[in-house]
Amino acid sequence: MSDPLYIERDGHRTWLKWHRGRRKASDPVFTGSRILEAMRLGASVEVDLVIHADHGCAILHNFELDAETTGTGLVRETPASVLRELNLRGNDGQPITDKVMLLEDLCALLAKETPHPNALLQLDFKESHAALTPAVVANFGASVAPVADYLILSGGDFDAIGMLTDSAPKLRSGYDPCYGESLARLQATGDYQTFVSEALATAPKAEMIYLAYDIVLAADKAGFDIVAPIHAAGKRIDAWTIRTVDDTTIPSIHRLLDLKVDQITTDDPERLKAALKQ
Repeated sequence: MSDPLYIERDGHRTWLKWHRGRRKASDPVFTGSRILEAMRLGASVEVDLVIHADHGCAILHNFELDAETTGTGLVRETPASVLRELNLRGNDGQPITDKVMLLEDLCALLAKETPHPNALLQLDFKESHAALTPAVVANFGASVAPVADYLILSGGDFDAIGMLTDSAPKLRSGYDPCYGESLARLQATGDYQTFVSEALATAPKAEMIYLAYDIVLAADKAGFDIVAPIHAAGKRIDAWTIRTVDDTTIPSIHRLLDLKVDQITTDDPERLKAALKQ
């Protein structure tokens, strides 16, 4: 089977984004080997960023260390030297040999092995602009600048995204307007047009708009094509996250492809591509 990079349908290409660096559901998250593989193949891949005690970013999703690593306590209170000695945990919660990476570690790996021209690594910033200090911004810019051509920075606080992208001029940006009970509010109001308009107005420089896939499908069911106005604004759309690929999610995947989303975030790109081929 070919590598799980994208799906072509009716002349439109939809990329399969390797969520948290996973090629398949059994993969542990955020391992350097999988991320480098994705970048070498020309895949779209995503990792998360959380600020640590030395004014840099760790490649982790949670603010607490316990669930993802062999450490304890808050990432924010843990120095870089300690983080680098911690092991990641696998899907079963047991420690694996891979260590926690910092943003500068990952960028250094990418600089050593030139990624495929189509590769795109999404850095999903989990914090708000209130957490940013001049040192965090400066360290971020110094880390990503050498490989910025292959990166896109995303998050739900576009003020934070703007501050960070200013530190690395070639860095692209994306925006995720989904937060809290977004779907419930939209289903109650039905005002998908305002939701899209506000997202585009909030993040005029964003190249990608990241939407929870159930919002995309709920809008479609309500008779509103949420993809079209985003494309009309010259932006691409990512639908997140298909966690399992089975009989319950395959119809949703087909509909997202029909709607021509530009990217589907999934924990199992390999199975998703294989299921569609079947």
